[in-house]
Amino acid sequence: MTVEYLKRAPKTAASGEADVQANVQTMLNEIEAGGEAKAIELARRFDKWEGEIVVSAEDRAHAAEKVPQKLKDDIRFSHDKVRRFAEAQRAAIRDTEIELAPGLVAGHRNIPVNAAGCYIPGGRYTHVASAVMSITTAKVAGVPSVIACSPPRAGTGMSPAVLYALDLCGADTILNLGGVQAIAALAFGLFTGHPADILVGPGNQFVAEAKRILYGRVGIDMFAGPSEILVIADETADPEIVAADLVGQAEHGYNSPAWLITLSRDLGEKVSKLVPQMIGALPELNAKNAEAAWRDYGEIVFAGSREEAVKVSDGYASEHLEVHCVDLDWWLANLRNYGSLFLGEETTVAYGDKTSGPNHILPTKGAARYTGGLSVGKFLKTLTWQRMTREANKSIGAVAARLSRLEGMEAHARTSDIRLAKWFPGDNFDLTATDS
Repeated sequence: MTVEYLKRAPKTAASGEADVQANVQTMLNEIEAGGEAKAIELARRFDKWEGEIVVSAEDRAHAAEKVPQKLKDDIRFSHDKVRRFAEAQRAAIRDTEIELAPGLVAGHRNIPVNAAGCYIPGGRYTHVASAVMSITTAKVAGVPSVIACSPPRAGTGMSPAVLYALDLCGADTILNLGGVQAIAALAFGLFTGHPADILVGPGNQFVAEAKRILYGRVGIDMFAGPSEILVIADETADPEIVAADLVGQAEHGYNSPAWLITLSRDLGEKVSKLVPQMIGALPELNAKNAEAAWRDYGEIVFAGSREEAVKVSDGYASEHLEVHCVDLDWWLANLRNYGSLFLGEETTVAYGDKTSGPNHILPTKGAARYTGGLSVGKFLKTLTWQRMTREANKSIGAVAARLSRLEGMEAHARTSDIRLAKWFPGDNFDLTATDS
């Protein structure tokens, strides 16, 4: 049977992108031309920030004094789990070498980038967890210079809790900057003299677009958009928990997709009724975001089999994927496209977002088809090397010369010829191209 939409979204992740692209490109051009002065001007315009851009050691210490001990303990708890998971990832990434032929040894080394720029969102919410996720992972990878940016609040600067988390996790430099001006400052090395080799961290559509435009000039963690959730649920699932988890992600913003693939039409109908009720019980701002997100981007899909459900889910390639079904091992073995997978109702996206260990900076807008989330490996360059004896040149050099001539690349071939002539003057080598 074909899948059936019990609720279809009228909008997609691409809605409204054109205007954002043009505005962000203009801002990046202005900041590159105007440097730090232009970034400061934009900070004043958009964030009403008149203070220092670079956070001093004194300000870090002062922020720590403002954070209640219980909150400090919670941040440290989260940091411990994220750090330990990142350390396990790093231990699994190993340098290697192999003798490919007598006298020819090749290998690779995993070397951290020199500078990482980490963006921590501000605005509506205090994103302490994002500070923990990005800074901790970069430091475990061994990045020498980790620069963090977060939007300041008018007259006070960034949240003391965020600043405390950034300091705890080891940020080398912290900047009171948000939005496009922050991404530009990280990429161009403003206020630090250290242009970032990679930009990481979630943000609004303007931040995401700035990273996309700069990709290639610098590395980025992934192409990102609004936060997403997809839940796969069968007849054994609890509709109240499923609805709560969908609403939990929809509150991120007006354009945050929340999708349900259900193997039970009855469960889908129950969730459809529960979601608006739960949204209505939220605080005003959260409810406004979630209501718009569910109205414009929410979907409920009925699938006739778990194989169909997997196919539909892999098509979405969602950022967060929860499975509320029997036989969780089957789903783990068969699902392929997702940012992070949450198996069973005992875990939930909020746990992963805040403290359980695996990173919450994840691919959106279908990018999970080709990449995973932020990990230690994102900050490492896998660099190959090789070493060869003169004797090994007899075989390697002759083959390279023949293949180069076949391709019409005579100068390449002569780099082989000159070595063979120098080290083996009495030997005759077949260095002519073989007819194709």
